[in-house]
Amino acid sequence: MRPAVRCMSAASNQATFEVARPFKAHKLTPPDATLTTTKEEMLGFLKIMNYYRRFETSCDNLYTQRLIRGFLHLYDGQEAIIVGMQHSLKNTDSVITAYRDHDYQLARGDSGENVFAELMGKATGCAKGKGGSMHMYMRKNNFFGGNGIVGAQVPVGAGLAFAHKYKKDGGVAVAAYGDGAANQGQIFEVANMAALWKLPVIFLCENNEYGMGTSVKRAASNTSFYTRLDAVPGLWFDGFDVLASKKAFAFAADWCRSGKGPICLEAQTYRYHGHSMSDPGVSYRRKEEIDNVRANYDCIELAKKRMISKGWLTEAEFKAMDKEHKAQVNEEIEKAKAAPEPELKELISDIFFQETPSYIRMPDHAKTIIDGKLIV
Repeated sequence: MRPAVRCMSAASNQATFEVARPFKAHKLTPPDATLTTTKEEMLGFLKIMNYYRRFETSCDNLYTQRLIRGFLHLYDGQEAIIVGMQHSLKNTDSVITAYRDHDYQLARGDSGENVFAELMGKATGCAKGKGGSMHMYMRKNNFFGGNGIVGAQVPVGAGLAFAHKYKKDGGVAVAAYGDGAANQGQIFEVANMAALWKLPVIFLCENNEYGMGTSVKRAASNTSFYTRLDAVPGLWFDGFDVLASKKAFAFAADWCRSGKGPICLEAQTYRYHGHSMSDPGVSYRRKEEIDNVRANYDCIELAKKRMISKGWLTEAEFKAMDKEHKAQVNEEIEKAKAAPEPELKELISDIFFQETPSYIRMPDHAKTIIDGKLIV
């Protein structure tokens, strides 16, 4: 089901659409169902989402080639959420998420080359190649990274919101988690604190319908996640629709900045890959289900069709754009491949504040000579 156009400006540079799936609210009045945009804005959104898609699918290939090791959790299918989020937030606002975090790092301002470098364990990565896929980080633009412990980032996000309130800087914090993490007790504990202290935090539940290999219907007695934080008001939006995402985050940010306290957003979305690269993603769901979402709900296809319907884009122009993104990603990969490995001394850096304490001992086989000095 696709939104119908309500009206269009005489200059044909602005259009207003109806949401395909209306906002749903818990303890608040939802925003109206209209989505106004311009040709320039939609083209910008489409370009960013398509680049993110190319980036993530390239990560899949790099993992297969064993150029990325360890855990890898991909975000393809969910791009509209963070594009709408980043458009509606400021870089002075704080964001923290779980381990499906590559596109978050990109959205907050890092380059594709640097993110690929981190994924490949290179020294030019955002965490010097020591964090990898699950632990992106960008302090400069207040992105506090991916977190490998399920749900553990949410209390940290509330702490970031507490800091904004304490400093009276007008900032808000986004604490993102998935539907699988939504059953973690610590989220309910911190929601209580946030409501009690009126912290400016947006609890973002990205409901991609599966927690690892378990459908939400098998794991949660209440699958309306936007209603589950009790006293915290909630808003459900179509996470496939970048315009609905933009409007939901703008609404939530205004809610928090106005002093009303926390809000819970539920973004209805879907992940095309399995939970991680060790999960083929088809043993607990049918391939037909994935194909149906791709065909009828995909965020890039929706944005593209909206633009084509208004004469703002042609199929040939989209293919040319996609070709450019493919070339850009390939160039970034080659630069990341050529980046240096971390120096040997990085094995023990960033562990202690200044230097290794004298009481730390290692077995003889673990002792290392660095710059002519014995490190023990």
